[in-house]
Amino acid sequence: MKTGLQLSSLVLAAMVYVSGTALAATGFDLSPDQHGRVRAEPDTAATKAVPANFPFVAKDALTVGIVVAHPPISTYATDAKTVIGFDPDLAQLVADSLGRKLNVVILAWPDWPLALASGKVDAVISNVTVTEERKAKFDFSTYRRDEVGFFVKTDSPIKSIKEPKDVAGLRVITDAGTNQEKILLEWDKENVAHGLKPIEVQYYDDDAVKSVALQSGRADAIFSVNAALLYDAATHGKTRQVGTVSGGWPRTAEVAVTTRRGSGLAAPVTIALNDLIGKGQYHAVLERWNLGSEAIDKAATNPPGLPKT
Repeated sequence: MKTGLQLSSLVLAAMVYVSGTALAATGFDLSPDQHGRVRAEPDTAATKAVPANFPFVAKDALTVGIVVAHPPISTYATDAKTVIGFDPDLAQLVADSLGRKLNVVILAWPDWPLALASGKVDAVISNVTVTEERKAKFDFSTYRRDEVGFFVKTDSPIKSIKEPKDVAGLRVITDAGTNQEKILLEWDKENVAHGLKPIEVQYYDDDAVKSVALQSGRADAIFSVNAALLYDAATHGKTRQVGTVSGGWPRTAEVAVTTRRGSGLAAPVTIALNDLIGKGQYHAVLERWNLGSEAIDKAATNPPGLPKT
């Protein structure tokens, strides 16, 4: 008789195998070897900017915390244990630029702040959005625009969703307790105030159920993390993007490499990122994971973040 942990591992392995087989046919490399991973040479300016006394977790390595979430941001390879995706690829590039090996530590989302503050990891690269509240404890080096997107069935009559009035009267699936839910509810409030039809907001805990609801006609659109939905559209071909919104709407939001406040690591990481942008490796990794639309022109250290609420 297998334990719950053993059963969970078997289920995960089966899911990864099935998704890996299906996704490999679309051109995404989900193998643990990652032969197509983009690499970089050490960046002299970045390595010189690292404080001489910075307490790296491991000798000659950069230890990066990653929360395994959704492809293409991060996921497991077909071996069900190797972490792959855009964030792991970027972590490799940053480590290369600093002249160090990469050590990946898998974290749960609620645990990343403590793991970073306690010195368990040197940095976190895991789709962390810059906020003013987080800046009180952490430093940031930006690397991607934080976007949420509207997606519909490929044969949907909906052509574009750009502003609140475009979703008036629609049935929209979103994620509870997220920025996208907050945006959608604000849009609904604005629509109702202007005499437009309210939005029917739908919530589902399972991504497969969301897809069924959309494809069966029980919902008109899904409003969620743009990167994950772009990946799903590219791999399955059943949905298409009809609009994007900044995750900090009405403000612009960006995600960033996160380091301990005042540790001195943010500046060299920002130097490395801008070198990677200039030399093209940054854009090559974005394109590898179908995220070219979320590119930034220049990395910044501790830019204005989303305000405290």
